[in-house]
Amino acid sequence: MTQQAKPVMGIGSCLAGNAVRYNGQTKSPNQYVRGLADNFEMRAFCPEMGAGMGVPRPPIHLVGSETQVRALDVDTHNNDFTDKLTAYANTVLSLAPELCAYILVKGSPSCGYERVKRYGENGHTIASDQQGVFAVALARLDPLLPLEDDGRLNDPGLRESFVTRAYAYHDWKQLVARGLSARNLIDFYSRYKYLAMAHHVPSYKALGRMLADAGKRDISALAEQFVSTLMAALTQRATRRSHSNVLYHLSGYLKRDVPGPERQRLKALIDQYRLGQIPLVVPITMLKHHFANSPNAYIDSQVFMAPYPDELQLRNLV
Repeated sequence: MTQQAKPVMGIGSCLAGNAVRYNGQTKSPNQYVRGLADNFEMRAFCPEMGAGMGVPRPPIHLVGSETQVRALDVDTHNNDFTDKLTAYANTVLSLAPELCAYILVKGSPSCGYERVKRYGENGHTIASDQQGVFAVALARLDPLLPLEDDGRLNDPGLRESFVTRAYAYHDWKQLVARGLSARNLIDFYSRYKYLAMAHHVPSYKALGRMLADAGKRDISALAEQFVSTLMAALTQRATRRSHSNVLYHLSGYLKRDVPGPERQRLKALIDQYRLGQIPLVVPITMLKHHFANSPNAYIDSQVFMAPYPDELQLRNLV
């Protein structure tokens, strides 16, 4: 997929190599986080520094009930940083409105994505059932923004989904910058049609119906409904079965141009992928080979064929 500029991705400052943790240390990012750096413009933020806490500083943790927690200092519970951490999410989006995704920090009371520890007033652990205060605020302010933490990115499927959504959101922001119109919206979905199908068929059908009378609807309201539905669809984890369904559809465009034996070999590869014997990159590569020999402008435009740069190699493991 061709991009005019690298997508902008936020990242916890400690993961970016900055010594901003409460103890004055940094946090080593895993290989998968490091592997994204060449294809994104990374912007580092630290909610706790943004909330005015220095380095080193007393640690904080989340205290309260399952539905209402506060970010308090560990030692005394007298210093409450909840509101400042919440407000910093707005600051981040103001400083970097072009953000298309954000890598949070596993287990952090400010920017943990999930299963952050919750404590009682007595300081004892109650459960690991929270998100960090900053992470919650970021998701509330921009529900479309893809979020993951460095730990979850160890999972190949989650990593592939996260990057797919990041590039899609970047693409959407570029469209909005160029100007919204019914024609632009229809053209945009035409490119994303098979990617949506791979992730969530009901949304794929709903998006088509949504745009059927695009020229008669308020474009701002339609665009908001459209992108919300599309990004929600892309959060659904694509499966081997759903990917195979799309691969079979795409191979149908080769019926007139590719000899029967070659089509059978392609079908065999898709079947092998569906059964878990080979990764997605294998049938995709074969499809690209055939379409290079038998060009099809519509297929060339499909984001499904290359939702992100090939050098990320994310389809080698799914």
